[in-house]
Amino acid sequence: MAIQDAAHRKLTYEDYEQIPDDGMRHEILDGEHYVSPSPVRKHQRSVLKLAGRLDTFVEENSLGEIFIAPYDVLFSPYDIAQPDILFISNERAAINTEKNVQGAPDLLVEILSDGTRKRDEGIKREIYERFGVKEYWLVDPVRQTVLVYRLKGDRFHRAGRFAAAAGDLLTTPLLPGLEIPLAKIFQS
Repeated sequence: MAIQDAAHRKLTYEDYEQIPDDGMRHEILDGEHYVSPSPVRKHQRSVLKLAGRLDTFVEENSLGEIFIAPYDVLFSPYDIAQPDILFISNERAAINTEKNVQGAPDLLVEILSDGTRKRDEGIKREIYERFGVKEYWLVDPVRQTVLVYRLKGDRFHRAGRFAAAAGDLLTTPLLPGLEIPLAKIFQS
């Protein structure tokens, strides 16, 4: 649900910092305040399993760092997101501060849910593309699929749709050698 103040002005990071900690996920996207309730079990299991595999691979190969929500990514004063999973390569480590990320991570992952699907596929995809995120994964724990977008020039292009039922392995040129069997991510 989007909430905007009575004056209908674009909200900023300063406004964001004033939001009380209520256990909900708060984001400001294109100056509008979005609130999401706590994720459901399938969502959380997918985050845990995928982030665990990514973190192990990244750490073993000294490639950068993996983070999970809640962790603020500031794209602009009007665009503050909390992606489910993010990867920052060693080359881009300077964007990572003690408090938040200031700029585009290399890889962002959103786990789709009924309450966030439209936002993840719409405004977040547009923001991530506009600010130069190299790769964006949309993970669907119900369909057990991952839709991958890669930045070419200044636009996202669909790089593939991977499915657990097909026995697909999730790979990315950002992390050479990484192979994640989707069946392992979605198994109960």
